[in-house]
Amino acid sequence: MVDADQTFVIVGGGLAGAKAAETLRAEGFSGRVILICDERDHPYERPPLSKGFLLGKETRDKALVHEPAWYAQNDIELHLGQTVDAIDRAAKTVHYGDDGTYIRYDKLLLATGAEPRRLDVPGTGLAGVHHLRRLAHAERLRNVLTHLGRDNGHLVIAGAGWIGLEVAAAARSYGAEVTVVEQAPTPLYGVLGPELGQLFTELHRERGVRFHFGARITEIVGQDGMVLAARTDDGEEHPCHDVLAAIGAAPRVALAEAAGLELADAAHGGGIAVDERLRTCDPDIYAAGDVACFPHALFGTRLRVEHWANALNGGPAAARAMLGRDVVHDRLPYFFSDQYDLGMEYSGWAPPGSYDQVVIRGDAGKREFLAFWVKEGRVLAGMNVNVWDVTDPVQRLIRSRAQVDTEALADPHVPLDSLLP
Repeated sequence: MVDADQTFVIVGGGLAGAKAAETLRAEGFSGRVILICDERDHPYERPPLSKGFLLGKETRDKALVHEPAWYAQNDIELHLGQTVDAIDRAAKTVHYGDDGTYIRYDKLLLATGAEPRRLDVPGTGLAGVHHLRRLAHAERLRNVLTHLGRDNGHLVIAGAGWIGLEVAAAARSYGAEVTVVEQAPTPLYGVLGPELGQLFTELHRERGVRFHFGARITEIVGQDGMVLAARTDDGEEHPCHDVLAAIGAAPRVALAEAAGLELADAAHGGGIAVDERLRTCDPDIYAAGDVACFPHALFGTRLRVEHWANALNGGPAAARAMLGRDVVHDRLPYFFSDQYDLGMEYSGWAPPGSYDQVVIRGDAGKREFLAFWVKEGRVLAGMNVNVWDVTDPVQRLIRSRAQVDTEALADPHVPLDSLLP
C-alpha cells in the first residue's frame, strides 16, 4: 500500500524523471519524492538544444519542464548538481554527493539517459571539438556558430543523424560553412534507409552543406589548442575551425550495471532491460527514457528509444507502475525534426532490412508527402513531411497490422482511416 511513509527516489533530472515526479503527485502519492539530477540546471527538454534554442529563437527558460518554483510547490525534493554513485539493493539505498549521503527508497526509478559517443581519434581534446547533449553544450555551440557565421568560419560535423543535420541547418542559418562526414551512403541511413535519406542530402546541399560520405574522421589537426582541420580515413583533409561529434549516444548504464541489474544486449540497443511495466529484474527498481530497453509486443522485439516522446510518456508510465497501477508501456516510437523549411514527424519502427518497399503518398519533389515503410502489405512506420495532422491515422494504421492496398496507400485522395479493417 502506497502511503505517506514511503519514499520514491528518481535518479536523473531529464524529461522522463521530471514527468515521473509530476505524475506521482498527480496520481495522489503523498510520500516523499526525491529527484536527483547531476546537472545544476532545473530539468529541461532536449529538442530545443538542436532546434529553437540553438537557433537563438528561444530562451533557456523555454526548455524547462517546469518552472523552478514548481518543485517546492509540489513537495518534490530536488537535488541539483548531485551524482548518484551507488545503489545498495539489499539495503534499498542510494548513495550520492560528496558528503556520502545515503537515502533509503521504497521504489527507485532510473532515468539516467544517455551520453554522446566520443570520437576516439587524436585531437579530440582541442578546444574546438564539441558535443551536444546538455544545455551547457548548446549554449557553447550557439556562441560558436555565431562567431563562425560572423567570421566566415567552417564547421565539420561527424555524423549525419538527426543531431548532425539539425546542427548543420542551424550553422547555415548563422552563415557558417558546413561539411558533414558520414560513413553511410546517405544521411539517416540506419533510420530512414537509402530511399528517404537522399531527400535530406538534397535538402542540405541546396543550402550549401557539403557531404563527405563513405568516410570517417581519423584525426583532428590543431595548433596552439585550436582546430585547423579534420582528416578522414580516405586521405582527405577538411580545413575547419570547429568540429561537432554527432555519432550517436550510449545509454548511461554504469550505475545499473554496478548494482547487478540486467542489461539489454547491444543488438537491441543496450540499456537497462525492463519488462512492459518498465520494471527491472529488481521489483522495486524501474527505468525509463533513453536508458530503458523494453519489449514491444507490436514489433516482437526489445526497443531502446532515444526520442523526446519516449521520455515524455515513459516517465509517467513508470511512475504509475511504481504506484501499482496496471501499466503497459507500448507507445509507438515517435520523433520530429525541423530543418530549414522542412518539418517532419515519424512514427513506428522500420530499420533497414525489415521492410520490402517504401510507399510515397503526395509530392516528394515538393517535399510535401507521406512515406510508409511496408512489409508484406503491412505498414511498419510512417513519416509525414510538411503535411500535418496525420500522426493519429498513421499510428492507427501501424497498430492495426492490417494488410493494405499499396496503390490506395499511395493515393492522397483515399482517406487513411478507410484503409483500416
